[in-house]
Amino acid sequence: MIHEYQLRVLPQVAADEQALKTYVADEYGHDARTLTAVRILKRSIDARQRTIFVNLKVRVYVDEQPADDEYRHTDYPDVSNARQVVVVGAGPGGLFAALRLIELGLRPIVLERGKDVHERKKDLANISRTQQVDAESNYCFGEGGAGAYSDGKLYTRSKKRGNTDKILNVFCQHGASTAILADAHPHIGTDRLPQVIENMRNTIIRCGGEVHFQTKMTRLIASPGPSKGMGGDSRIIGVEAVSTSPLLSEGSGEASFLGPVILATGHSARDVYRYLAEAKIEIEAKGIAVGVRLEHPSQLIDQIQYHSKQGRGKYLPAAEYAFVTQVDGRGVYSFCMCPGGFVIPAATDKEQIVVNGMSPASRGTQWSNSGMVVETRPEDIPGDDVLRVMHYQEDLERMCWQQGNMKQTAPAQRMADFVNNRLSFDLPKSSYAPGLISSPLHFWLPKPVSHRLQEGFKTFGRQAHGFLTNEAVLIATETRTSSPVRIVRDPSTLQHVRIQGLFPCGEGAGYAGGIVSAGVDGERCAEMCAAYLESAS
Repeated sequence: MIHEYQLRVLPQVAADEQALKTYVADEYGHDARTLTAVRILKRSIDARQRTIFVNLKVRVYVDEQPADDEYRHTDYPDVSNARQVVVVGAGPGGLFAALRLIELGLRPIVLERGKDVHERKKDLANISRTQQVDAESNYCFGEGGAGAYSDGKLYTRSKKRGNTDKILNVFCQHGASTAILADAHPHIGTDRLPQVIENMRNTIIRCGGEVHFQTKMTRLIASPGPSKGMGGDSRIIGVEAVSTSPLLSEGSGEASFLGPVILATGHSARDVYRYLAEAKIEIEAKGIAVGVRLEHPSQLIDQIQYHSKQGRGKYLPAAEYAFVTQVDGRGVYSFCMCPGGFVIPAATDKEQIVVNGMSPASRGTQWSNSGMVVETRPEDIPGDDVLRVMHYQEDLERMCWQQGNMKQTAPAQRMADFVNNRLSFDLPKSSYAPGLISSPLHFWLPKPVSHRLQEGFKTFGRQAHGFLTNEAVLIATETRTSSPVRIVRDPSTLQHVRIQGLFPCGEGAGYAGGIVSAGVDGERCAEMCAAYLESAS
């Protein structure tokens, strides 16, 4: 017999299977000897009061063995001889689009400008060692996209867009821990996600699809056309691409790939946005959020969030937080919180400093960080250029690079000093590997950003005593929270509004905000692409 219960237990009970069995037996009148398994379906921590509880939804097996698989399995057929679809980008949008295409009997041809997930890791290490960024292989470009090494947080509020549970189950099928199916804020970890991504790629190839690394799209192929200003009766029938490998001589890596196109290039592919604007493919400016990475000692965040000088103790994970307020008509909020994590250099080209955060699966480092950002709308930036928000990002990243001695050394300031307009004469130890340099962020950050951050920090300090402290450091600058451009598409077909056969997808197209929502959008684009091919046949 199988029962499901909602439980509210102490952390030490939730952490021990035998203690959980004993609790269920006592609470619901079962004989503990008949309980063969207690499987946790959902788990969240309630830290609102001084006594911390864990809320659980559990499935209890009485004199019955649970099924071996804790996740729903998806079948992927052989599509070696099927019609093909070009998928540009191997981030979550592109990978989930490719896998869904296989489910639907279509053959994906995946093009990724960067390297595979393991080769990419070497280029990431070089950033701290050489202070140089490889423009085609970095924390944003390469297999897995921006999420692969920044760290697989799978929480999303985009429940209405599609089947988020399907995305989590596909991750489990490819090697992620089944804990992500239960946790309120699921997280794979930057140390484990690369292998999961490689397994997804292997599924694509095993089923007859193709994955081409160091292959960058340079142009869409239209029929009739190409013409200046694609539109009207234009129909995308493929892409032209060029190799980004330095091992190939100039021009020898050019190739064409034919089929309708799912464009999932990510939020940092600025050359793609420039190409679309020049080709007069309809795009529009989109709001973003900009600010800093805020890093505290993880023990301090544990003490604040768990209301205890002992911090998390033996049974609780590294504490998370979420803050939001309004200052002068714009949102100020925490973003992409990384408990027990690192701050990383996320620039995609020379003369940029961009920071992001990540956590290993254990969330066991001595630091916790989050983006602290200010809502920035297109109307806040003068002009009518559709790329003006992107130009604003670029200007801020370049300014940050100049303040950082024209290296990846990031400008930084202690938190209380920033709020009180004081220079920090020294800086705390930080997880940011390329190093920090003291800088008056309050002085050179755009005033609408710095003023709102200062007021937001005062509010957050009142909400959580001890949060506003000089033990914390602000690291500039966080600018890649989302795409600065939206590629306009029809909401019913997900195709570009004026061009058949082009399916803008995921974060880079302006329709997602994280790994799960990008995966959901990838699946939806694959479904619409299959419907398009069916109607055209």
